[in-house]
Amino acid sequence: MKVIGLLGGMSWESSALYYQQINEGIKKSLGGLHSAKIAMYSVDFSPIEEMQHAGDLEGLANAMIDGAKRIEAAGADFMLICTNTMHEFVPKIEPHLSIPILHIADATASVMKEVSIKKVGLLGTGFTMERDFYKGRLIDNHEIDVITPNAADRKIVHDIIYNELCLGQITDPSKAEYHRIINALAADGAEAVILGCTEIGMLVKQSETDVLLLDTTSIHANKAAETAIK
Repeated sequence: MKVIGLLGGMSWESSALYYQQINEGIKKSLGGLHSAKIAMYSVDFSPIEEMQHAGDLEGLANAMIDGAKRIEAAGADFMLICTNTMHEFVPKIEPHLSIPILHIADATASVMKEVSIKKVGLLGTGFTMERDFYKGRLIDNHEIDVITPNAADRKIVHDIIYNELCLGQITDPSKAEYHRIINALAADGAEAVILGCTEIGMLVKQSETDVLLLDTTSIHANKAAETAIK
């Protein structure tokens, strides 16, 4: 079994889900008392969040490179970044590593291709929805059309992530807002909606909507478990 590297803490709420779901995947595949071999480095999210909103891209890249190098030194065979937003820095991180990064957008695209989805809605932080590192990878590498909410709804999605979900807070008004936005994306032609922040799956569930939801935390964790036992 390969050793899975996890760069987490962004936020720890979703990193805990990664740990649980990866181990559940290994147990399901191998049975018995099997569990995943994991090397994890978890950052302090407060300074990361401050750098994100200050636009300190160099500081963020350095923090991610440092964490990734620690994971490789701990013996990981490949690694995951346990957040969609910080995949912006994958091109900066990769030259410093000799192990591969399992990209969350690629893992999500593989699921979409299995069911022939060609147009998808994307929810996430403002950084993920508005910058090109995530949408561009889906469009350019996987030929999937990506749409996002309007500016006002993007702010709602972003603020709920940082002010509530990253703190483990789940509220009915926020759930209702997310479902309204999901339905709007579907009305605009989205065949599915990517929950492109690893905390969103804590708030909205597939059982609550007829719109296909792609929970990136579960998809990424499942792909990690599969990769570890190939």
